[in-house]
Amino acid sequence: MTPTYQASHRFAKISVRKLRPILDMIRGKYADDAVDMLKYLPHRGARMIEQVLKSAMANAEDRGMRDVGGLVIIDARGDGGPMFKRLMPRSRGMAYTIRRRTAHISIGLVDLEAAALAD
Repeated sequence: MTPTYQASHRFAKISVRKLRPILDMIRGKYADDAVDMLKYLPHRGARMIEQVLKSAMANAEDRGMRDVGGLVIIDARGDGGPMFKRLMPRSRGMAYTIRRRTAHISIGLVDLEAAALAD
């Protein structure tokens, strides 16, 4: 079994709906290519995902991986976290609920060359 290297950002103050298109874009790419792609995206979520990806690469380097740029992103998930519920006053004494959403971002990397040699 090949080792996977992971990192996560829990309770990120952004909606998962804004993160999922970016996560879909980098899934299956090499880590170096994904960092280059994320660097030039003008989204706030891209900065968060870039930090998590760099953290996963640093975790791989810390555990003895030499070429962290050659790792492949096999798991890029954005799951919904808890919501902060706020009330917005409306007309005639009513109140609408505002849901401030949070997200859990997790990224997993694997070395495909080592996986091919292990099989």
